[in-house]
Amino acid sequence: MALLALSMSALAACSDPGDLATDMAMSPDAPDLQAPLDASRRQDLWWPGSDHLRLVTGNLTTGNGQSYEQPGIRILRGLAADVAMIQELNVASNSTADLRTFVDEAFGTGYSFTRALASGQIPNGIVSRYPILASGEWTDSQVSDRDFVWAQIDIPGPIDLYAISVHLLGTGAGARNLEAIEVVQHIQGFPADAYVVLGGDFNTATRAEPCVQTLSSVLITTGPFPVDQASLDNTNANRNKPYDWVLVNGSLAAQERTVAIGGNSFDHGLVVDTRVYSPISDLAPALAGDSGATNMQHMAVVRDFALPSTSSGD
Repeated sequence: MALLALSMSALAACSDPGDLATDMAMSPDAPDLQAPLDASRRQDLWWPGSDHLRLVTGNLTTGNGQSYEQPGIRILRGLAADVAMIQELNVASNSTADLRTFVDEAFGTGYSFTRALASGQIPNGIVSRYPILASGEWTDSQVSDRDFVWAQIDIPGPIDLYAISVHLLGTGAGARNLEAIEVVQHIQGFPADAYVVLGGDFNTATRAEPCVQTLSSVLITTGPFPVDQASLDNTNANRNKPYDWVLVNGSLAAQERTVAIGGNSFDHGLVVDTRVYSPISDLAPALAGDSGATNMQHMAVVRDFALPSTSSGD
């Protein structure tokens, strides 16, 4: 299915090299705002013989337009994700230039991305440091303003990552379970040996909702879960509900590693609340007040994994 942006590798198959997807894939001539990957945040030096995969999900819009402004951009930049699953991916006018500038600022000029094309007020998207080989969009039967978005990503090593970005319905556990059933059916169509990550805003009131049980048939949904420095795992603005998740399948779960940022470490992932994280300089350029910005309703979630080293070739 059509999407707003494709990776450079996928663009080679496009019939019109001057179309919108080509324009948005990468921006090699854009200014280098900041080194996109900070080794101290990615823990590379601590994992001899392995490559790093940092997975992040975030619904970090602010203001009155459900769009990405500086608080969300700063948080994403500070996390140095390799692959990020983004919800409500609106930026300014949503022009080609606006969306490309967002990716450059929030991740880096070498990143590619995919965003839903189907008409929807709050589309999902995926941003990747690694090449996006293929991507698409699955209809969410329960809601009209967004679809599920997926991407096949050429991460280091012989196994590709299949990433999915979702934003489940905020009203009704029953509807969320129907959405989860649809997602499971799609995941079952991926190659059996693939790595799979599902990230997004599930809008779940508890970790025992039916949709979580449904997803457990293809993904690891049990704890321990990512937490902040106060060991709190809830991710909504009031920090009393587990809205946001990064779930992986069994083969990728076996590669999980501690998230280390600065002098802090989180064995099973980090919930990023800038209001409580210390020292905030670890997450620069994020500011202490960013998670409390106007209409910031979610916290980002980070999980880290090790992959076979490709230092001597794939």
